[in-house]
Order: sequence, then C-alpha cells, then structure tokens
Amino acid sequence: MKIIQVVQHLAPGGIEAMVLELQRVYQDTDEVTIVSLEGQYRQSVKRWDALNYLNCELIFMNKKSGVSFGIVKELTRLFRELKPDAVHTHHIGPLLYGGLAARMAGIRSVVHTEHDAWHLQSSKRRRQVEALALKLVKPTLVADAEHVAGVLRSFFPQQPLNVIPNGIDTQRFYPGGHMKSREILGLPTNKVVIGCAARLVPGKGHHYLLEALEQLPGNIHLALAGDGPLRCDLMALARQKDLISRVHFLGNIRNMPIFYRSIDLFCLASEAEGLPLSPLEAQACGVPVVITDTGGCKEAICKETGVLVPVKDSNALAAGITHALKAFTRESISSPRDYVLANHDLKKVAHQYRALMKWNAPLYSTSQPKG
Repeated sequence: MKIIQVVQHLAPGGIEAMVLELQRVYQDTDEVTIVSLEGQYRQSVKRWDALNYLNCELIFMNKKSGVSFGIVKELTRLFRELKPDAVHTHHIGPLLYGGLAARMAGIRSVVHTEHDAWHLQSSKRRRQVEALALKLVKPTLVADAEHVAGVLRSFFPQQPLNVIPNGIDTQRFYPGGHMKSREILGLPTNKVVIGCAARLVPGKGHHYLLEALEQLPGNIHLALAGDGPLRCDLMALARQKDLISRVHFLGNIRNMPIFYRSIDLFCLASEAEGLPLSPLEAQACGVPVVITDTGGCKEAICKETGVLVPVKDSNALAAGITHALKAFTRESISSPRDYVLANHDLKKVAHQYRALMKWNAPLYSTSQPKG
C-alpha cells in the first residue's frame, strides 16, 4: 500500500513518536510518506535527530499559524501526484486540512486518529471545528484509548468509532544493561534514579516532580529526558529547592531504550494526556511506573506493578513513588513487560490500522467497518 500520514508538526512528542513507530513497521511492506503541516525540513531535523534515520519521504508544508485554506489546495495537488491508497491523519488540524484534501483528491480511504480528548473538553470552538471536519471528511474515526472514545461518543454520538490502543515496538524496548546504560548517560551508579520522558512544556507536571523529589531521601535522583521552553525555569526551580545536584537534565535522547534501562522507576506527572507512550516504553523495559490518573493513563499501566496518583498533587506523587520503590523490591506477581506484550504491541496496532485502510468504503459512507 501507499500510505500518507499527516501530522501538525514533526517535533518530539507522543503523537509524532507514534507516527514514526508505525512507519518503521509499515516500511517492510508499504510505501509511506509523512506530511507535516508546520515547520521546515532543516529546522525539524536539527531539533529531532530521529528524523534522520527514517526510511521514508518527509514533506513539510511550512504552514503559518492561523487558518490557511491554501494548504488544502497544496495538499490536494500533492495527493493527486502521489496517488496514495490511504491517508491517515492525526489530531484536529491534520483532519481538517489533510482530510479535506484527501477527499478533494478522490482518495477513498481516510483514517483519522484522535490521541487525546482534553482539547475537545476545554474548547467549544474546537468541538465545532471537529464536528465540521468529521461531517465534511467522514473519515474512519479511531480513538487511541477508551477514555478518548468516551469523550468522542459524548460529543459526536452519530459518528462510527473504532478503538485502537497505542502500541510500542517491544523488540526495540526490552530490559537489559542497567548499569551500563547509566554509564552511557552519565547517571550515578550508586543512587536510586527516577526517570521521566516528556517535553519540558506546560502541562507535563515537571514542577510537581521536583516538589515530590524534595520530600524524598537524598539518595533518590531524578533524570529528565526531553527538552523544551521550560528547561531554564525548571533548572532555576531545582536550584531554588537545592535539588540541582539530584536532577539530571539529559535533553532529547535518540536511544530511548537506554534511558529506560538506566532508571529504577518511571514517573509521569502530566496534567492531561491521551494514552501516553512513555509509560508503555518504560514498562516494556521492565520498569514499573507511577503516573497521574488523567485521560487514558489508567489504560497504560500494569495493575500489578504500577501506581496511579491524582493530578497536581506533589504529596501524592511522593507517596506513590515511595510505595512503588518499596513494592517492586519484593517478588512481583507479573512483570510490567508482560502487560505491554499482551496489550500494547505495535505490530498488532499496525495490523489493525492497515485493516481499516484496506477497507475501501464508498466515498462518504457512514457504515461501520466489519471485523
């Protein structure tokens, strides 16, 4: 198949990482093109090294902020030239621009995935835009979590809906080399290390992690994978709390399995999420997780070894970390990796998406795909 995936931008993040992971699975059998509405090639590759290692074509539309229906015309010409069998859009902007262009180009198979629900819950205008886009494009709609599906059903009850939980490459993310990984990353080998992989942006709750770390013993350190505009503010907060020697700002890491193998516990303190990939990646590497109970997070956690805590609560976060570190020293009933293998393997996810793409419904059909 010839598949075009459309994203808002190509920068380190959950949606974008999922698109790249799907491409790696598809590349053995399919021809894939990834279209980014925003950004330019050189800037994006410089910002995200992983783009250098993709075996597919990357196209950047360099869309500016605000509404730009000229992008629909450009995408329509592009799709007519490339003649894909299917277009897969991710999030509301790509649905509006990429979905409309796909229909104008006569493409019969359009799949759209919603990766979170907070943007719909927080803005009536976004709901109106999404309702219009769904009405015009009539894509095969997918939610990446039951939580997201529930919100979509509440706002768009007439829209047929599929649920395909996010998955990760379990052949890439696996346990091993704990101390060697620490040496590679320059992390202390004689401390307990909690890890977090998330962009340093508002909403990811890094300041709650620092507040929780302040309550924990001095032999517990925090390693942050990711970068963003809050880096300087978070470093200043760590200094203010006299934690700077215990917090390791690692920036964007290309080889993420090494990061997960280096830590003792993974922690994500987000204020809003869909179904995040990072806890799945950590658990696939055999690492237990403590994450906030928001969005689809409860669908991304091994119930035997993971801990859910309330959002925006550093005290609960510290208590959850303490409990998880103590509990996981005992013999566990099951490994967090077993949970990921059973529920979130990427090959199964890719197979489900390909099945939807191959379902060539008549243009504007509203019937539910079978199987």
